[in-house]
Parts: sequence; C-alpha cells; structure tokens
Amino acid sequence: MSFCEKLQILRKDKGLSQENLAENIGVSRQAVAKWEAGQSYPDVDKLILLSDLFKVSIDRLVKNADDSCCFYDDSETINLINDDIVLFLIKAKRSTYAAKGAESSASRPNSHDYEYSEGNLKYIDTYIGGECFAGEEAVWIDDIPCWTMNYIGRVLSEEFSGDFLKEALLLVPKEHPYRGPMLYKNGEYTYHCIVTGEFSWYNGYEEIFYNDKKVYECRFHGGEVG
Repeated sequence: MSFCEKLQILRKDKGLSQENLAENIGVSRQAVAKWEAGQSYPDVDKLILLSDLFKVSIDRLVKNADDSCCFYDDSETINLINDDIVLFLIKAKRSTYAAKGAESSASRPNSHDYEYSEGNLKYIDTYIGGECFAGEEAVWIDDIPCWTMNYIGRVLSEEFSGDFLKEALLLVPKEHPYRGPMLYKNGEYTYHCIVTGEFSWYNGYEEIFYNDKKVYECRFHGGEVG
C-alpha cells in the first residue's frame, strides 16, 4: 500500500476531511489533496506531525506495507554477507561520486566511472547519460564479483540540485547501504528513499522534492552475485 493510499485511510478512519487534516498540521487543503493523489510528498516536519496525529511511526507511514522488509530497524542486521564488505561499500560510496571524487578511465564510450580499492576489495561505479541516466555499482573480492546494484533515474525539473543529491548519498546508512537515508532535508529540498528486501536481494526507490514539487527520481535493485 502506497503512502497516498495509507494517508487517505488514516484520515478517513479518524473522521477527518482534507480541510480538517490540513488545519491540524498547518498546510493547505490543496497540499493534502496532492499528497493523497501521489502528486507530491510531505517534508520531514509534516511527516512527524502526521505520525503524531495518527499514532503511527514514520516508517509505517512511508513504507510499502505489502513488502516483507523495508527500512531495517535496529534489531535487524545484514548477516548474509561479511560485515567488512558492507563497511567497505559505505566507505567507497562516501569517497567517490557523492564526495565529488575524480573519475577513473571510462570503461565504455562516454561512460562515467569511479573506482575505489582497499586491500583485496574493489568497488566500481559506472553510469551513462546525464539528466536521464543508468548505471551499475559492484564489489569484488580478489577480483571475484560478490555484490552488485543497477540503477536508472531522471531529473524532472530545473530545480533539481546535484549537490543536494550528493549530500544525501554521503549519508548512506549501514542498515541499508544502497543510496541515501530514509529521509533527509536541507532547506527547501527533501530526499526520500524506500528500500525493500535484504542485502542479498533488494530493490528501492529514491526521490527528491523541491518544496512540494518532485524534481528527481531513481529506481535501483541488486544483491549478491557469484
């Protein structure tokens, strides 16, 4: 069940109109209507207010309830692959594209490539395109691939900020070490990331809003290989 569907159900169960809900959390009725239509997404402050109003945790509000695993909580651990590889992956991500690191030699015509190595571990991120892009990240142990992630995304509006995206990606968490955190906000920009599945087999979606306007989106999936 999507966030917009869930919001409608919670609002109606509480006997609130869109106007009532808007008054409770300090937004316009039009904003609530857009949320329920899936045309925009609340910022972090409004998600907190919705969570308090409906007595539902933020992750329960935003995650897909039909999926068995989303937003790992503190009781969950990545136990299907060596924890050292997860830590290496996070370090690699924070040292390459997100950190505005230097590109390595292109592996394909007009591709953008980033590499990071430490001991017997190697990470490569390669993508093609610009405002519409697609790519792959992978990790090798002794030159044997062990993990990969494919992604495809697009810029939806001129308000998109590549610097803000990199800020969010620098915050990649150990609990789901794929893109950025579940929620991140800086000024008028809000980053939101949904992940379902486990480290060995997962998929996800990230998006950026400028105020109430979606300006970027990206889908990704991957898992263990070998």
